[in-house]
Amino acid sequence: MSKRHIVGLQVAVVQHGKVVLHRACGIASIQDSAPATDHTIFPINSITKAFTGVAIMQLVEAGRLDLGAPVSRYLDGLPVPWQGVTIRQLLTHESGLPNIMEGNEKMVQEGDEDSAWAKVQTLPLEFEPGARFSYNQTNYVLLGRIIDRLGGEPFAQFIDEHQFRVVGMPHTVFGDSRDVVAHSARDYTYFRKTSGATRRGDTLRNVFEEFPPFLRTAAGLNSTAEDLARWIIALQGGKLLKAKSSLATLWTAGVLNDGTNGGFSKLLNGYALGWETANRPEHRALTAIGGGRSALFVYPEDDLAIVILTNLQGSSPESFIDEVASYWIPDMSPSAGFGLPAAIKAMQAVLRTRGFEHAAEVIREEKAKDSAFRLPEGDVNAWGYRLVEDGHIRDAIEIFKLNAEMYPSSGNTYDSLAAAYESAGDKTLAIQNYRRSLDLDPKNAHAVERLKALDH
Repeated sequence: MSKRHIVGLQVAVVQHGKVVLHRACGIASIQDSAPATDHTIFPINSITKAFTGVAIMQLVEAGRLDLGAPVSRYLDGLPVPWQGVTIRQLLTHESGLPNIMEGNEKMVQEGDEDSAWAKVQTLPLEFEPGARFSYNQTNYVLLGRIIDRLGGEPFAQFIDEHQFRVVGMPHTVFGDSRDVVAHSARDYTYFRKTSGATRRGDTLRNVFEEFPPFLRTAAGLNSTAEDLARWIIALQGGKLLKAKSSLATLWTAGVLNDGTNGGFSKLLNGYALGWETANRPEHRALTAIGGGRSALFVYPEDDLAIVILTNLQGSSPESFIDEVASYWIPDMSPSAGFGLPAAIKAMQAVLRTRGFEHAAEVIREEKAKDSAFRLPEGDVNAWGYRLVEDGHIRDAIEIFKLNAEMYPSSGNTYDSLAAAYESAGDKTLAIQNYRRSLDLDPKNAHAVERLKALDH
């Protein structure tokens, strides 16, 4: 919380089907000097999609819905290009449909939701269905309409009846900044838009978000870490989905036409039915993230789940939730090199014994054994930034120095080294390396920006 300036936070940990840790920290509302408590309610934004995925699978189990069927089987009057898109492609964001939200911030048409819905139906497909992954709110608007029709009641009521009441989630409700939600945290951000670009500033500001009712299958829920922990226990325990095969389907990433998976990042490398997937050799995870400030990870093989909710946009708990998990799964700790490529992990283990200042020496020894030995520039750079993130700035500098020595013609290696020196407070070496980076890459806007700042 200190490192990321997180205002208020809740965490819950589920192990072996029980909540083994539940804690609230920080401030729910700075304006009111109100502390975050176990019962403070946080917006969970796109984690809502995971609930929508469960609702869809409940309809599948009831025999009312086929994931492989075209959307036109269940909804009438759609544009012809939309009609062949499957239910699964809507869930996994592989539909190619035009997005009803521009940049996920405003609707494509000013005015009410009917105007936006009419407008989006006139837009062309972004790509052939199944050709690629593209996060898209139109998909979940359609899923909401399907739940309305097949569930026999508005989707908000269907999810309340078939999930919240089954689990016992008294603090979980639909709503946005316009709604009065008792005991809710205020949301904050350090980001602001300047000249069309979003940048992080030094001043904390309020966040106001509106999710029209028709969009609330995508981002409309507010909850607590404890409620979400209970929901995970119920989901894995067969209270929400009866068959184990249904849970497996819910958590299976979509497959593109070329046989690959599409996802947000190297970590979140697949998208299932409302859930992101972190497929990796060790400790795979099923995840749901929301608003850049809330996340939950389920580690099925480890019988563990972590929920972290915050009220700071950009806190991105998905980036440190694995580290929290390492308290229960020790080999996931950063010091053990979890998540690093095998060669980097082995190198880190050696340097933790010999000292990071011997990095170049160790590389020379490895090359003496095998002339083909090399560490990819990108992997080394990512390793350095991970050390920075973990607070090991001096070790990071040694790794960035190593990368610059191995790849002396890369402007990026010197840019990263300069940034590390700047973080360490060494202005002279920061300027020296930014200039070297700019010599190698005259288009490096970051180096230009930092040199202007440092030269004053």
